[in-house]
Amino acid sequence: MDGKQLPPWNGAVSGTTAAILANTLVYPLDIVKTRLQVQIQKRELKADGRDTIEHVDYHNALDTTLHILREDGICGLYSGLNSSIFGTASMNFAYFYWSAVARSLLQSVPRLHDLSQESKIVKELALGAVGGAMAQLCTNPIAVISTRQQTRKAGEKGISMWTTMMEIVQSEDGWTGLWRGLKVNLILVVNPMITYGVYQSLRGQLVSLKKGLSSLDAFLLGAVSKVLATIATHPLIVAKTMLQSKPPDCRNGKAFKGFTEALAYVISNEGFFRLYKGLAPQIIKGFLVQGLMMMLKERTEVLLVMAISLHRRRMQRLS
Repeated sequence: MDGKQLPPWNGAVSGTTAAILANTLVYPLDIVKTRLQVQIQKRELKADGRDTIEHVDYHNALDTTLHILREDGICGLYSGLNSSIFGTASMNFAYFYWSAVARSLLQSVPRLHDLSQESKIVKELALGAVGGAMAQLCTNPIAVISTRQQTRKAGEKGISMWTTMMEIVQSEDGWTGLWRGLKVNLILVVNPMITYGVYQSLRGQLVSLKKGLSSLDAFLLGAVSKVLATIATHPLIVAKTMLQSKPPDCRNGKAFKGFTEALAYVISNEGFFRLYKGLAPQIIKGFLVQGLMMMLKERTEVLLVMAISLHRRRMQRLS
């Protein structure tokens, strides 16, 4: 497998297929972490000097899940799934395709063949940045639509992607509303940079020790790399979610102008550590999605190589 370089579209197909399957399996966690991230816990100073938190809808991941089940049933945990699948497919296709293209271009440069281990890590991080930036430029509107669908209020009727998009376009933001959070998303390319940089580095070391990479190896490597990336970038993930959702009720419909304003608002109203709200479901989701995705991607690539080899042998026999 390691000796056969797959063309860009093969990597894109295997990566996208794996991402769709993995994200669909853990989608309820995505709903839960998004609801937690957009909630603002306003602090109130009582007459006796006590600092208390006003009523909130969700206290933790379990409480959020139970709330959704009571208010919308099991379907509530899959609100916006269609747009999420579409977003996942387009995001990962763009990511894996452009990363593979960049990798192919780099491999055509002879002086890059004999790199030190440190230089290889830098190269992997650069490839992750290219893939992540191109993917964000292509798919930001889908992410905004998906976030709006996930954070609709309890009891609101589910609406289609098209209707959600038109609501955003007809707001005061206009068409630019579909590109809310783009700046922070471009900064967040460090997330896949860290994820895939760590993954490729650990994978290279493991492959050098073993003849092949098992499904369990791929799962654990992918999961660990994603957890590290999530912890490092979680405040930015919270800011992005708040930017792309409807403004919280406590702001009276006033949208955030940028991710720095969103971060400052959370710190001033909730405290610094609330920049990590929703971290538990985010980590669990990231652990499972990245682990499953890398495991499935490795298996899918093996199947693609086998299918291509069988097709070539068949064509040779026919000729």
